[in-house]
Amino acid sequence: MTKNALKLADRYLLSSRDLGREDLEKVFRRLMRHDVDYADLYFQYSRTESWNLEEGIVKSGSFDIEEGVGVRAVSGEKTAFAYSDDISLAALTDAARATRAIAGAGKKRRVAVAPGKPPHKLYRADDPLASLDDTAKVRLLERLEQFARAADARVTQAMAYLAGSWEVVLVARSDGHMAADVRPLVRVGLTVIMEAGERREQGSAGGGGRYDYSYFTDERLRDYALAAVHQASVNLEAVPAPAGVMTVVLGPGWPGILLHEAIGHGLEGDFNRKGSSAFSGRIGQQVAARGVTVVDDGSLPGRRGSLTIDDEGNPGARTVLIEDGILTAYMQDVLNARLMGMAPTGNGRRQSYAHLPLPRMTNTFMLNGECDPDEIVKSVKKGLYAANFGGGQVDITSGKFVFSTAEAYLIEDGKITRPVKGATLIGNGPDVLTRVSLIGNDMALDPGVGTCGKEGQGVPVGVGQPTLRVDGLTVGGTA
Repeated sequence: MTKNALKLADRYLLSSRDLGREDLEKVFRRLMRHDVDYADLYFQYSRTESWNLEEGIVKSGSFDIEEGVGVRAVSGEKTAFAYSDDISLAALTDAARATRAIAGAGKKRRVAVAPGKPPHKLYRADDPLASLDDTAKVRLLERLEQFARAADARVTQAMAYLAGSWEVVLVARSDGHMAADVRPLVRVGLTVIMEAGERREQGSAGGGGRYDYSYFTDERLRDYALAAVHQASVNLEAVPAPAGVMTVVLGPGWPGILLHEAIGHGLEGDFNRKGSSAFSGRIGQQVAARGVTVVDDGSLPGRRGSLTIDDEGNPGARTVLIEDGILTAYMQDVLNARLMGMAPTGNGRRQSYAHLPLPRMTNTFMLNGECDPDEIVKSVKKGLYAANFGGGQVDITSGKFVFSTAEAYLIEDGKITRPVKGATLIGNGPDVLTRVSLIGNDMALDPGVGTCGKEGQGVPVGVGQPTLRVDGLTVGGTA
């Protein structure tokens, strides 16, 4: 990481607590005395805020400062972990004592280091919370609401929110490696309610990334408002969705959430090490249709899921998971990479200092194919076009999923026709990959709204894909 980040991390997390590198070395000597394989310290300081506006009134708001340190020691497959919201030598020493529970089981395995160049700057270190005063933050939300109401007279309610965070992290490892990161993150969201006669529908939109609040220009806010109003207006005209096995065309961008949930989690190292993923032991095998290439890339500038370093101090990286249908890699943290004899991929992530790192996705997406999106739609005699998704569920072990659409249409004789509501997509992640028959050339990333949950931890992520034709997918409907 850059020297500036290390200096800032030292100021916020070490020197202001009368801690120096020599103190960390003392802690590591205590940790390694117990014959563990490796250990690390994760220091964190964060400020977060959120503002919620409804009917032109600020209904709620919050501001929080969080700081602390997590101490981890690993021996074989065993992990000892302690954390404290007191960053001090006494707290670190007490946490180090807790590792005695796994003493004596270590085999001094070498800890692999993620390959690649030193991390480069992916985002500015500016604090988003300080980029606007409170009055300006409220005015931003008011403009967003006004844009929505001006777009369609049928808007009866508008609810907007603004959230931002600024985080300083420092990772110190027993191998002597030390890295720091300064992470801004902002997000805006809008939900509108529209009414026509007796019908009442809603639409949502928003976006963000690793910027300050200047990212939300009036042009961008207007785009969010138009997108939310469009989704609600489409649903006002929607007819009940048909059910059955049919061809489904997935739109570009946010529909990549299906890829993330149904396939991405199955490519994380812990599930594969334990043999609980449908992709376990299949490196080098064809797991998808030819032309399908899926990557996880934490090194994209400004993206919500990007990380200059992951939460174990390894550089954010681009990992090709599936190439032309062949499974080539898993996403790895240090622990699972070491136990599987592989290299870390910069995917060790944790929600906070109070959580253990896990192999997690960053920005996961499918690369472009060669097809024109319009030609993909024209190729379908009868089917469903899914432009946007709501919630969903997936079973990591089997890969089975159920996803509800937030905006969908019928495809009839090669044309997108009537909007439908109540459509759900039902299938199996690994099986869906083999049913991809056409891949568009319009790959897009989501607008910056994703949060991924795993084992009770939430982290920001990104998704994306081009337009896809998937044959023989089960659609649950209400018709």
